[in-house]
Amino acid sequence: MYFLPEKLDDYVVAHSENEPELLQQLTRETYQKILQPIMLSGPYQGRVLSMISKLVNPKTILELGTFTGYSTLCLAEGLQKDGEIHTLDINEELEDFQRKYFNKSEFGNQIHQHIGNAIEIIPKIDKTFDLVFIDADKPNYSNYFHLIIEKLNPGGIILSDNVLWHGKVVEPLKDKDNSTKAVLEYNTLLKNDDRIETVLLPIRDGLTISRKK
Repeated sequence: MYFLPEKLDDYVVAHSENEPELLQQLTRETYQKILQPIMLSGPYQGRVLSMISKLVNPKTILELGTFTGYSTLCLAEGLQKDGEIHTLDINEELEDFQRKYFNKSEFGNQIHQHIGNAIEIIPKIDKTFDLVFIDADKPNYSNYFHLIIEKLNPGGIILSDNVLWHGKVVEPLKDKDNSTKAVLEYNTLLKNDDRIETVLLPIRDGLTISRKK
């Protein structure tokens, strides 16, 4: 979803940091071999994730929704030298694809993959986190928030993707559109929860930054 005119969006991308070569390779192979490659974060949002992670300089990151590992590698760029990222995805068929690119990067030993239902896995990870990225199934966004908020360190950041949901958040809600309904409820939750402060950025399909007080 692009909210800026194409020429202006092209200008923004052209004057932002370039996409690393390894991520270009990952993108090409994803489009060649994987269904729904549109789920990739993409070069511009990837550089946004990288920049935020570098600013936070987290020791621990939790990612919900690995897909082929693009955003994982972007977030890992900001890790402390002894830091680690735990990334969760329900699709076990992508595990080897992800690991191939993780091992090609300098962060391979810092990336821990978890395959299965995130609602079951999150409570089993005995860690607290400095940075969390939520980019998984929309109907569970609020459930994920409730599971991770107590695991988030004070001053920690939650990044939530797709919070504008193709612009549907400002359109009349259709019957049985559970994903849009869930995103609307989630955005309200982030706005009203007094444990965090939140700003919603109109980047690509919407990216919210929430900071724990």
